[in-house]
Amino acid sequence: MKKLVLETTAPFQGLPELVAYDEGLFDKEGLAIEWADRDAGVDKKTQLDVTSPKGANPFASHGRLVEQGKADMYNACEWGNYCRVQETGIGSRQIGRRAIISYAAIVVRPDSPVYTPQQLAGRTVGVPFYFGTHYLALHLLEGFVPRDQIKLCSVPNGSRPRFEAMMKGEVEATTLTEPYITLAEKKGCRTVCSAFYHGTEVASDRIDGETYAAFNRAVREAVRRINANKRAYLHYFIDYHKRKDPEIGTLRPEDLRESRLVVVDPAPIPADELQRTYEWLKSWGMLETTQSPIQLVNLEIQSRGHAAAE
Repeated sequence: MKKLVLETTAPFQGLPELVAYDEGLFDKEGLAIEWADRDAGVDKKTQLDVTSPKGANPFASHGRLVEQGKADMYNACEWGNYCRVQETGIGSRQIGRRAIISYAAIVVRPDSPVYTPQQLAGRTVGVPFYFGTHYLALHLLEGFVPRDQIKLCSVPNGSRPRFEAMMKGEVEATTLTEPYITLAEKKGCRTVCSAFYHGTEVASDRIDGETYAAFNRAVREAVRRINANKRAYLHYFIDYHKRKDPEIGTLRPEDLRESRLVVVDPAPIPADELQRTYEWLKSWGMLETTQSPIQLVNLEIQSRGHAAAE
């Protein structure tokens, strides 16, 4: 058995990995998985005065343990991972897209005067910088308001503290993932806009093509099982959070929408989408020191890891 240390992942961003672990699919591929807690010691404060990712630490949670040599791989949103591998101190690189296509939404309180995305112009939207819903908020909002009227501030990663900041009125709106979108809706909150988004896997140089292929084979089987019966796996979204958040324990799997759970086989990052994502990040003043998106991907491991998993 080969040991593979993964940074911990929540169901909204890593359900297939969690299912592969729980159902022994990694074991069948000769991989002994260990989990390293990426959230241990992470600051969960809202910072209204921090309005840009400039100067923020891209490794505040995702990638921190890989950078410290305490984990081998992590998955996170693709936009954040482009930025993280630019700043890596150990040569980590993206090696392909993860299996789950995450779903997130911009949400407001029941008493908010905001009903449409246009009405968020100039109003504070709390986002976790360098995380998927930060970039998703930019994509969603720039379709409705000029860029100079998009007003963001820093709120913690993890939907619970963002939800609380919104409900207290510290921010007008925030981004949430499941199961907190469902919880917010049950409390009368409104989803203003929402979308799905991709994530990628990032690995240190300790990961070779054979190991990544074995990882992908296990994940592919998990994807097959989830798609065969999504309802049977929705409890993961509740179970993951309810020990720390009893309010989530009041939800039932039937409260969650199956349509918000989308999983596909992990695959290479398409070259055209790689280029477009790179150019979009550049347009927001990110990736300033990266001359080509190819610098952000280990193409050899990506190719070998996916071809061998077919």
